[in-house]
Amino acid sequence: MTTRLRPPRPPAAVVAGGGPAGAVAALVLARSGHRVLLLEDGGPGRGETAGPAFKIGEFLPPVARPLLRDLGLLDGFLAAGHPVSTGTYAAWGSASLHGRSHLFDPYGHGWHLDRLRFDAFLRGAAVAAGAEPLRATALRREAGRLIVREQAAGTLTALPARWVIDATGRRCVIGRRHGRRRRQDRLVAAYAVFPDRDAAGRDHPAAAEARTLVEAAPHGWWYTTRIPAGRLVAHLTDVDLAEPSMKTPHGFWHALTRTSHLRRRLADHDPAATPVPRWAPAHGLRLTPAAAPGWMAAGDAAIAFDPLSSQGILTALHTGARAGRAVADCLADEGATTTALADYTAFLERVATAYRDNHAYAYGQEQRWPLSPFWQRRRTGGQPSPDIA
Repeated sequence: MTTRLRPPRPPAAVVAGGGPAGAVAALVLARSGHRVLLLEDGGPGRGETAGPAFKIGEFLPPVARPLLRDLGLLDGFLAAGHPVSTGTYAAWGSASLHGRSHLFDPYGHGWHLDRLRFDAFLRGAAVAAGAEPLRATALRREAGRLIVREQAAGTLTALPARWVIDATGRRCVIGRRHGRRRRQDRLVAAYAVFPDRDAAGRDHPAAAEARTLVEAAPHGWWYTTRIPAGRLVAHLTDVDLAEPSMKTPHGFWHALTRTSHLRRRLADHDPAATPVPRWAPAHGLRLTPAAAPGWMAAGDAAIAFDPLSSQGILTALHTGARAGRAVADCLADEGATTTALADYTAFLERVATAYRDNHAYAYGQEQRWPLSPFWQRRRTGGQPSPDIA
């Protein structure tokens, strides 16, 4: 292994992962006066196919507003001009559409994010606070060092760090070596982004619709929403129930035409222009333990949600902030480590409990297809897989 000498003062912490959880954790640590390295690893996540410059996970609920304010990020976020989300329409539990507006939400409206721009904004804030970015892929943690592969030179480097925060998403590069991961089910997302304009440059009539549409189907569910890149359409089902034809543009289009409401949002789109669908894991996932002396997991590395919750990014921000504060407390006072780890673990348990309750309630509202394997599994609490290595 080729190693490279680092600056004389080693970092107090290394945050692996430059998504929302990692960026916010690095921001909090840097503002606490600690030297922190923020590893940015490009490329698709585990199980996600490469494709155009777009990242799934695009909704930020209104309740994120006070958190962004507390982090000193709200003004900069609002200035970025992410499209407003005014609520949802859902055909769930019945064939009729039911609307839910953000009009009376005490925090105002939500947002349809340009995820690449949002993530870059958070990383920029962390760097402005003093976090040091490094283009590298975390490989493993051993003997108080984080082994990474630096992208510029392609060499392996051992980074000394008292603490490592694993914010590597579902890959969970560090945490998976120290804890057990339990998968809630086998949910996957097949998705495509349709342009807002036709070949003649005219806007599609549905392009300005600011509400997300969710529609249950016999073997899963669909949603479509407006994003800066166009109109996102996604189908959620279990991997063993997914139709092979859904991997092709023709098959994806044919499947969405079997919906009742969603297809109307795409009525003016040219079927021949359907993009090649991309795929990503979408199952709930939990790491236990998610923290121990010397390391801590945040974001999807600690706990990942079914997209139906619409809480993924919000939870990433919360866990990133909590992990950053917990590590900062441990660095300031080693005697506080036990309490900080216990508090963070208790916080994650509260999040997991609320998610389980809400997940069971939401899926329990759909009773139209009692013989469907997809819905049967959700009525019995899903089919957790063995621990993921």
